[in-house]
Amino acid sequence: MEEFYSGFAQQARDLAEKADPFTRRRLLDLAKRYDAKSKPAGSARPLPPPRPTPPATLFAGPGEA
Repeated sequence: MEEFYSGFAQQARDLAEKADPFTRRRLLDLAKRYDAKSKPAGSARPLPPPRPTPPATLFAGPGEA
């Protein structure tokens, strides 16, 4: 699977060489995303910690829908 995404990243870079500035920027961003997917899972950026949920008492009681 790693080779699959790295191949797409290279294709995006190749297309970016011939593209206008706006499209080039978008293609290079896409190539970065494919590169990130082609890396092993351990080297990926860790997920942020889960957000704490507000206490249920904030939602208890009569309210308007």
